[in-house]
Amino acid sequence: MTMRVAIAGAGNVGRSIAQELIENGHQVMLIERQPRMLRPERVPDARWVLADACELASLEEADLAGCDVVVAATGDDKANLVVSLLAKTEFAVPRVVARVNRAENEWLFTEQWGVDVAVSKPRVMAALVEEAVTVGDLVRLMTFRQGEANLVEITLPPTAPYVGQPLRSVPLPRDAALVAILRGKRVLVPSPDDPIEAGDELIFVCTAEMEDAVRAVVLGPDSVERTRESR
Repeated sequence: MTMRVAIAGAGNVGRSIAQELIENGHQVMLIERQPRMLRPERVPDARWVLADACELASLEEADLAGCDVVVAATGDDKANLVVSLLAKTEFAVPRVVARVNRAENEWLFTEQWGVDVAVSKPRVMAALVEEAVTVGDLVRLMTFRQGEANLVEITLPPTAPYVGQPLRSVPLPRDAALVAILRGKRVLVPSPDDPIEAGDELIFVCTAEMEDAVRAVVLGPDSVERTRESR
């Protein structure tokens, strides 16, 4: 489905997001308040708007209500919060994604401010480091809807209880879904007959309260206690 996406902030982050979305077939509008940052030649297929995304009149003129997603991607956390709040409360945008520049401000980026997904660079980088080196434990990669659901990864050690068995044998708890298997350079869409192998990276979406249950099923009942002892 083609989406209409508005991005507030046309710096390096905003332009990179815009280019990626355009390459995936989506319509993108970049909103930038500083004339010196208007560089349409950098992302020629985007619609460029010179306006202050924190001003209601500017967003009305840009037809923000017609967008499927708004991305608040400026380098100012205060501006990103204002954009998020206006997008959600004044224009009823279905999906609002906000960039968190300073880790100490992350607690502000909640549903009350109109944010559906907050992306914190320190958190993402820490998760990528953990994901790269951790085998035999659950790593939280991303949080959705203020912690209601998380994207988590488990790299299977050879001792995992269901290694060599088909996915239908794995009794996943409620509110947990296996969405992908990374095996070497391949991305596999899970099916019930697929066996899981040592070294597989299993990607789940689950609620926060189900993380321990997922860990216990996939890695064994004693894995939860081992994880707590190591922290």
